[in-house]
Amino acid sequence: MGRPVSLLVWAVALLFASTASAAVVEQTFYVQNLTVTRLCNRQVITAVNGSLPGPAIRVREGDTLIVHVLNKSPYDLTVHWHGVFQKLSCWADGPNMITQCPIRPGNKYTYKFRITGQEGTFWWHAHVSWLRATVYGALVVRPRSGRSYPFPKPHREVPILLGEWWNANVIDVEQQAVATGGAPNLSDAYTINGWPGDLYPCSQNHMYKLQVETGKTYLLRIVNAALNNQLFYKIAKHKLRVVAVDAAYTKPYVTDVVVIAPGQTVDVLLAADQRVGSFFMAATPYASADGVPFDDTTTRGVVTYDGTPSSATPVMPDLPAFNDTPTAHKFFSNLTGLKGGPNWVEVPRKVDHKMFVTIGLGLEACPANTTCVGPNGVRPSASMNNQSFALPTTVSILQALFSNVGGVYTTDFPAKPPIQFDYTNATSVGNNPGLFFAPKATKVTTLKFNSTVEMILQNTAILGVENHPMHIHGFNFHVLAQGFGNYNPATDRKKFNLVDPQMRNTIGVPVGGWAVIRFTANNPGVWVMHCHLDVHLGWGLATAFVVENGPTPATTLPPPPADLPKC
Repeated sequence: MGRPVSLLVWAVALLFASTASAAVVEQTFYVQNLTVTRLCNRQVITAVNGSLPGPAIRVREGDTLIVHVLNKSPYDLTVHWHGVFQKLSCWADGPNMITQCPIRPGNKYTYKFRITGQEGTFWWHAHVSWLRATVYGALVVRPRSGRSYPFPKPHREVPILLGEWWNANVIDVEQQAVATGGAPNLSDAYTINGWPGDLYPCSQNHMYKLQVETGKTYLLRIVNAALNNQLFYKIAKHKLRVVAVDAAYTKPYVTDVVVIAPGQTVDVLLAADQRVGSFFMAATPYASADGVPFDDTTTRGVVTYDGTPSSATPVMPDLPAFNDTPTAHKFFSNLTGLKGGPNWVEVPRKVDHKMFVTIGLGLEACPANTTCVGPNGVRPSASMNNQSFALPTTVSILQALFSNVGGVYTTDFPAKPPIQFDYTNATSVGNNPGLFFAPKATKVTTLKFNSTVEMILQNTAILGVENHPMHIHGFNFHVLAQGFGNYNPATDRKKFNLVDPQMRNTIGVPVGGWAVIRFTANNPGVWVMHCHLDVHLGWGLATAFVVENGPTPATTLPPPPADLPKC
C-alpha cells in the first residue's frame, strides 16, 4: 500500500500547488464618453476608464479574472476576451448575439472566467458594431509562479497596440455605410498605443516613445487592434526575434519586419544592440485587394537609447510597399510552433469532420424603399460557402441552445460550397451570376464533443480577392499549410506540416489563396468564426459552431450567470 499512498499524496500536493499558485484578479471597466484631441480635432470617443487604449490587464496562467463592466456609454456593448479559450465559461466570451445580448446603456454585467492552459499576449475589445475602434486593451497572461518563459527573461515587457483612428464618431461612420449601402469612410490615421505619431497633422507631440538601455532585451507584445487593415511593423536598424503568435509559442524566428492582421498578436524580442541614438518604429498598411481604396498612411513611434542627445534625429526604417504580398507571405508561412514547449498540443491525426469553406465578398439587394450607392443599386455583402451570416435579433444563439428556443438558428451550414468553380478566377465567377448574391441566414455547424475538424479556407474572386483574417473563438488551431490559387488536394496535402505547425486563433488566408487548419472541438458552447475586418464581419463573413456537451459534468457547460443581459 506504500506506493499507492505516496502517489496519492504526490497528486494531492501537485493539485494543491497548482490551485495555491492561482489568484483571483478583479477589475472594473467604466465605459463612457471621453473627449480627446487627435489630428487637430477634439473628438468624443467611447473609452474604458478614461484612457485610449483601455487598461492593460495582467494575470498568470491559472488565475480567475473577474471584470465588472458598467456601461455608461450611449451604445449597446459587449466585451470579448480575444484568444481566451473560455473553457466551460462560454457565457463570458462576449460576441454580441452569439453568447449574450448586449449590455444596454446604464446597465452592467460581470465577466468571470479562469484562464488555463494558455499564456502569452491576448487582448480584450468591444464586440458590438465598430466600438472596438476605441474600446480595447491588452490582456497579458504570464506563466504560473515558479515557471518561466521558453526564452531568456526579458528586461522589460512592453505592450504595443496598433490601432486605427477616425476624425469622426465611428458609430456614425458605420451607420452611414449601412444607410447608403456603400463602403465606410476610410480611417484618418493609424496609432501606436493610442498615438498617431508625427507624420500626421498636429501630432508632433502625439507620438509613442520607448526608452531602452543598451545591452538589454525587451519583450514587445504586439497587437493589431485596427478595425480594417493589416499592417507591416518595423523598427529601424533592429532585428526582431518572434517567439509567439496568438499566445502560442513559436520556434524563434528572426526578421526585420512583422506582418500582423487585425485580431492577431505577435511577441518579439527586441535586443537593444545598436549605437546610442533614436530609431523610429513604424506601422504601415498591407493592402492586398487590388483597386480598393485604403488609408495609405504611416504611424510611427520612437525607440530612444539612454544617453541619446535630445537633438538626435531618429532613423526611419525602410517600409514594404503596401501590396508587398511576397513579404507578407514569407512572414506568415515561415513560422512554426515550439514543439514540446509550454502548452504545446500535438496535431490531431484522425479527422472526424471535414469542411471546404469558400470566403469572399459579394453583393446584396438594397432593402425596399431605400437607395444604395453601389453599382446597379446594390450594396456589398460577404459570405462563407455562399451563406451570408445574419445575427439573431431576439435572443443569443447560446441562450437559444441552452433554453431550447426554436427559430433562432439552423444547423445546416454547408460543409462545402454549393457550386464548384475556378474559385480565384474572376472570369469563371462571372459565369455563375448567382454566386454574387448569397442568401442571409443564421446557419451553424453542430460538432460532437472532442471531435476533430479540418477546414480548408478558400479565398474567392467573386468580388475581388483579398487576404481575409479569419478568427475562431474558443479554440486554437494548427495551420497545416497555406498557399495561392485554388487548393489542390492531390498536391497541397503533401505540404501539410503535421510535426510542428504554428498554432493560432486568427489566420490571414492568403490573397487569392487558401489555408488548411485543424482543431479539436473540446470546448462545449457556441463559438463564432468570422473575418476580423469589421467591415466584412458586418457584411456577413461569419458562421458559428455549436459544440455539444461532453459525457461528464466537467465537460458540460453550466447554466448562465444570473446577471446575463436580456435582449
